[in-house]
Amino acid sequence: MLRSMTGFGASSIEVDGARYAVEVRSVNNKYFKAQLRVPEELSALEAEIESALARHLARGSVTATVRADFGIVSEGSVLNGEVLERILHDLDKSTPDSIRDRCTIDLAGLLAVPGVLVHESVEAVVERARPVVLELVDKACHDLIAMREREGGALSEELDRHRVSINERVDVIRERAPLVVEQYQERLRQRMTLLLEDVGGSVNDEDLMREVAVYAERTDIAEEVVRLAGHMHQFEQLVCNTAAEPVGRTLDFLSQEMLREANTIASKSSDAEISRNIVEVKGLIDRIKEQAANVE
Repeated sequence: MLRSMTGFGASSIEVDGARYAVEVRSVNNKYFKAQLRVPEELSALEAEIESALARHLARGSVTATVRADFGIVSEGSVLNGEVLERILHDLDKSTPDSIRDRCTIDLAGLLAVPGVLVHESVEAVVERARPVVLELVDKACHDLIAMREREGGALSEELDRHRVSINERVDVIRERAPLVVEQYQERLRQRMTLLLEDVGGSVNDEDLMREVAVYAERTDIAEEVVRLAGHMHQFEQLVCNTAAEPVGRTLDFLSQEMLREANTIASKSSDAEISRNIVEVKGLIDRIKEQAANVE
């Protein structure tokens, strides 16, 4: 299955009052290249995040943005639930029933009570965030891949249309090639006959066939046509591939080889019909090269 290199995925979650969010975007690139935007307190996770991206994505320029909002709990601190529960219990017991319903609790002031917030080390913050962030990266990548596959389906259809068009023109060239030599032989015979009539001579079949053989050798495109047809068969297998293996680089290389054979055919043949078809083939191969640059 073809995948585009353009995509977007996002995921978020709230855990213990802290909210984490991850966004992953990708655009075309010949190789895999990751750019990370991670909060300073989670910078120790950058290498693991890049490795997680590389496991999912083989090609493209990928930008991953990680956000962490710890809410009312400051960065590097955790809420001590036992202390908070004891304070609330004591307040409930010590507050008279006559004023309990009219009382409100100042949350900011409550957090300022010694022991309610316990400061963590940077290492502890990272350890707490690691499984959450890496899971979000995986989920965002899955969304991005789903988008890549949808766009890849459209690319696959377009590439297959180009393949069909090229094969039609290659078939015309294959059928036309033997006729070119026959037509050259007939034209040469007529020309030689006209020239020799003035001196009372006649066409020597041996000389004629020798000249035709030289022309046929010089303009023989059978080998190039066979190789181009072979490339098109491999191209079909790549485009119709149902596996998840990346094929973008192979398609790019294959399109270069296809263009090489087409250029050789164009340089060898002087037939107008073949030249017209091979020009169209080269144009279609150029479109394939452009689209292959979008495939993972």
